[in-house]
Order: sequence, then C-alpha cells, then structure tokens
Amino acid sequence: MNKTLAILGWGTVALLGAVAVGTVAMQRGEPINSLWLVVAATCCYALGYRFYSKFIAVKILALDGLRATPAERLENGRDFVVTNKWVVFGHHFAAIAGPGPLVGPVLAAQFGYLPGTMWVLAGAVFAGCVQDFVILLFSVRRDGKSLTAMAKDEIRPVGGFVAYVAVIAILIILLGVCALIVVNALKSSPWGTFTIAMTMPIALLMGVYLRRIRPGKVLEVSALGFVLVLAAIWGGQYVSQNPALARLFTFSAPTLAILIMVYGFAASALPVWLLLAPRDYLSTFVKLGTIALLGVGIVALHPTLHMPALTRFVDGTGPVFAGKIFPFAFITIACGAISGFHALISSGTTPKLIARETQTRMVGYGAMMAESAVAVMAIIAACVMQPGIYFAINSPAGVVGQSPAAAAATISSWGFPVTAADMQALAHAVGELTLYNRTGGAPAFAVGMAHIFSHSLGGETLMALWYHFALMFEALFILTVLDAGTRVARFMVQDALGHVYKPLGRTSWYPSILATSALIVAAWGYFLWQGVKDPLGGINSLWPLFGISNQLLATVALCVATTIIIKMHRAKYAAVTLVPLAWLVAVTFTASWHKIFDSNTRVGFLAQARALAASPAPISGATAQLIFNNRLDAAVTGVLVIMVTLVLVESLRQWMGILNGAKEARVKESPFVRTRLVEEQG
Repeated sequence: MNKTLAILGWGTVALLGAVAVGTVAMQRGEPINSLWLVVAATCCYALGYRFYSKFIAVKILALDGLRATPAERLENGRDFVVTNKWVVFGHHFAAIAGPGPLVGPVLAAQFGYLPGTMWVLAGAVFAGCVQDFVILLFSVRRDGKSLTAMAKDEIRPVGGFVAYVAVIAILIILLGVCALIVVNALKSSPWGTFTIAMTMPIALLMGVYLRRIRPGKVLEVSALGFVLVLAAIWGGQYVSQNPALARLFTFSAPTLAILIMVYGFAASALPVWLLLAPRDYLSTFVKLGTIALLGVGIVALHPTLHMPALTRFVDGTGPVFAGKIFPFAFITIACGAISGFHALISSGTTPKLIARETQTRMVGYGAMMAESAVAVMAIIAACVMQPGIYFAINSPAGVVGQSPAAAAATISSWGFPVTAADMQALAHAVGELTLYNRTGGAPAFAVGMAHIFSHSLGGETLMALWYHFALMFEALFILTVLDAGTRVARFMVQDALGHVYKPLGRTSWYPSILATSALIVAAWGYFLWQGVKDPLGGINSLWPLFGISNQLLATVALCVATTIIIKMHRAKYAAVTLVPLAWLVAVTFTASWHKIFDSNTRVGFLAQARALAASPAPISGATAQLIFNNRLDAAVTGVLVIMVTLVLVESLRQWMGILNGAKEARVKESPFVRTRLVEEQG
C-alpha cells in the first residue's frame, strides 16, 4: 500500500514538473506567472534529490554509515569536529553561496527568463549538485584532503601542481569581481554604504561579546546582532536624508575600492574570532532568513514576469555583456548551476565536520540544490521589473549614453520603453539619487526584491527600506566570500612559501600573515581597480573572465571525480561526471576562444586592445592602462585554459591506462575504521 502511494505521489510530482517545465519553455507572447518557475524548480529538485542523488549514493559511491569519518577519527576540537548535520548544512550553504546565484542570473536575464531558468534547473540537478556531492564524499574518505591534494594523488603530481596554480589564479579573479560588485552597488549610495559599514563594528562587538563578555551565549549575541542590523538599516535612511551626514557616506567608486581592499586585508590579518567568524555568523543569519522571506513573498504574491522568454539580445549584441547564449549564458550563470568554487569548500572545512558518510548526500547535493533555488529567485526578481527599467539599471553609460535622456531613448529604441521620469521616480522610491548604469547585477536584484517585498509586506511606503535591506543582504553574501576567500588564498600562499623559507609557512607568524595578506589583497585589488576604471563598467569584461575561471575549476574537479570513479571499478557509471565534464569543456573552451580572439571589440580582449591602440587620438595614461588590462585578461584566460588542458590530458591518460589494463586501478583512501557513534535511525 505504501509503495503504491509512493509511486502515485512521485508520479504526480513528475507530471506536475513536466507541465511546469513545458509551460516555462513553450510560453511565448503573453507574460508568464512566476509561480510556474517555482513549481518547475520545486519538482525538479525533489525528483533529483529523491532519485538521482540516491542512485549516485547507492550505485556509485556506496555510502557506508558504519565507516568512521575524519571528524570522528581525527577529532581535535579545532579543525576536525563531529558536528550536527544541520549545522554542517548551514555552514556549507553559507560558504558556497556567494555572489554567483544572485548576480549571474540577473545579468543573464538580458537573454530573457528562459535560458537562465533551463540552465539553472538542468545544471544543478545533473552537474552542480553531483560535483559537490562526490567531491565532498571523496574528501571525507581521504581525511578531508583538499581538491589540489586529491588531484596530486589521483592524477599524478602534474595534476596537483596545475590545480594549485589554477585555484590561486581563479580565487584572485573571483575576489576581484566580488569586490567590484559591492563597489558598483554602493557607489553614490549613502544609505547602503552606512548600513554595510555598520556591519563591521557590529561584527566586532559580537566577537568580543561572545569571547570576552558573555562566552558561549550564542542566543544573546544573535538577538543583539539582529537588533543592531535593523538599527543600521533605519540609521542609513536617516543618514541619507541628512545632507551633512550623507556627504560623509557618499563615496566614488575608486574610494570604495580602496576601503574594500583595507577591509579585505583586515579580515585576513585579524584573529578569526574577532571579525571573520562573527561577521560570517551574522551573514548566515541574514542570508537564511532573507531567502526564506523572499521565497514566501514570491509564492504569496506570485508576480508576473515582464521580461520575455527570449529577447533580441540572443544574437550577442546585449548591452549588459556582449556574446551569444552559447557559450556566454553558461559562464555568466555559474554558482546557480555548477561552480568550481564549491569544490574548494567541499574539500575544505566541510569534510572535517561531517559526522557520518550518509550525511554527505544531504550536505553536498542538498546545499547546492538550495543555492540553485536562490538563483531561481534571482531570475524572478530580475524579470518582474519592466524590461526597460532592467536595462537602464544594468547597461553601462558607454553603451546607452551618459545622460538620462540619452539612455532612455537608446533603451526605448530597442523595444523596451522607459522614460527618464520613470527612472527618477523609481530612484526616489528606493531612496537613491540615480539608478542608471548601476552595473553588476546587485542593484537590479535589490530593486526586484524590493518590488516583491513592497507588494507583499508593508506596501510602497517601505520600498526604500526593502531596497536597502536587499543591498545589505547581497553585500553580506559577497563580503563573506571576500573575507573567507582572502584568508583561504593566504593559507595556500603561506603553504607554498613555507617550502622556500620555513617561517613563512607558519600560519600563526604575524610577519608572514601580514605579508601574504597584503600580497593576496594587492592581486585581487588590481582586478578590482581595473573594473572600477573600465568605461564599460568592468562587469562586461571581468564577469566573463570570472565565469570562465570558475567553470575551468569545475572542470578540474570533475576530472578528479571521474578518475576516482574509474579507479573504484565504477567505469560503467562514469557518465554521471563525464557528461557534465564534456559540457563544461565545450562551454569554457569556446568562451575562452571568443574572449581572446573574437573580432568584436565588446567580446574579444585583444580586439578591444587593438581598437584602443589604433585610435587616432593621442593615447592617454588611462587608455594605455586599458590596453594593458585587456592584454593581461587575454593572457590570463589563455594560461588558465592551457593549465586545465594539461589536467584533462593527464586524466585521459589515467583513464585509458586503467581501462586497457596498463595501469593499476588503486584509490588512495584512508583505511576503513568502524564508527563508534550511535547508528542514525532511518
């Protein structure tokens, strides 16, 4: 009886999902209700988790609840700690959920709602969730080893070295782009700048409170942090309305860039308990609460999507970023579908906290599924706006024009009507001076989120409050990646420099901490400064570079995963990771070719450098810097592709050798030790 009910229940979910996906895919001409996207996503995630992840867990990975994890065997109270599965889930989700699921889908909405939605759903279920799950499990079975260490062990030392260099390079680009998004969101915004600035002393107070004043009183410090964050949002409104105070918190993009570099250095160099841990805890608290609130708002309001399924910019002439749907939609949306950065987290702190192997399915597959749901919400938030408003916010002045009238005329000529009066009224409603040319995706997401909240919670009078709450929410998301990523990169550089001069490898030696923190901040700060000075807004060039880098890292992770699966004598199931790997190779290598060699000056780095160099006007210092930046971006892209190609070739040699019997299929797992923990029920 129960089996029959289960079959009927899951059959209903499958049918409902098929109808919803079909409606999303086939609807043309008339606006579509966002509830169709919610139903399609919910059904796809439910079916993927129930059936596909279970197939992987049973047939390929053979999860063993009796096998002791490194958190149990190596527990030291510091790095290896047996932790409640829900706490691990929250930690893992907070660590992987950076700017990608919020920003990428918003930027890709220039193609329409359809390409992003389809890629987020299919990419997450069949690629992103799979990568996170298998890498997490393989790291757990190797005492929590990092991705680069596993690459060295399973694909030979060349794989480990190349993966190490690629990871450092990709982290630097990622951090530079994250910082640029925050700068673009906060420039000329005293309300937003004040609110985000106040989260720093709030975090410091929480750290001192929890460590010195009231040790262990987590509930007290949580309530204190929540009240102070709300006070910071209300205080930001007061600051923005007071001319004298507003001037103090109104910064240009270059000034904000410098301030964020100072913050990144402090977050890396200060003790983790003082700033990083309490700020990340505060961030997680806000993240989970806001995501739940946004989900409820979308379901309750079920707004109509005004963006068409496909726009005229599928031809590659988009104002937000140039390039056709293939390959650029698939590198623009990374974290919502598949992200190489997640593999670093799945082989970083998370495997050292897992209490039982069976929990890797919920944490690895489930947390990525939750992040994908955030990406669907971002698509909805971007597409509930009128398209003209969306393009006015996200298009750089170099494309649409410097003045409000010129921008409105250009965008209206594309078939997306908008007026300067519309934009002025919207800016006033959200408490900003202007919303034109706010590239980076974050302001557009905040406007969409404020639109949803103001129509379901509080009405239009609270739209400004919701807008700045959304900006704070996004900035907290992004700054979590910025401070944690800077610290991770610092650890990796210290580890490498320790082979040259031993004291430099000591993570507790302050001269080494300061020197390596400065080195990492200077590296990503260069890309941030490049984006700030770019007349096209920086996102047009740096976000594709970030997307390519991120997906190349996912390619390395899937190479490692496929190699281990084949060594486990599960070659007949290797398609589970091999198919996503082949897709990513096709996407990233094609995108890299276009970004380096495309003759379109808005697409190709070298084409843009040539166009700037061939200008009849005298080359200024700023122009010379732009030429150098484009050539550097082309070189970085080319080097990353070459390095990942080496990993691919070495992986293929391993696979062919094992399959034809020339190499021994031997995995380098830790020996089996039976768990002493009580068996989980169910």
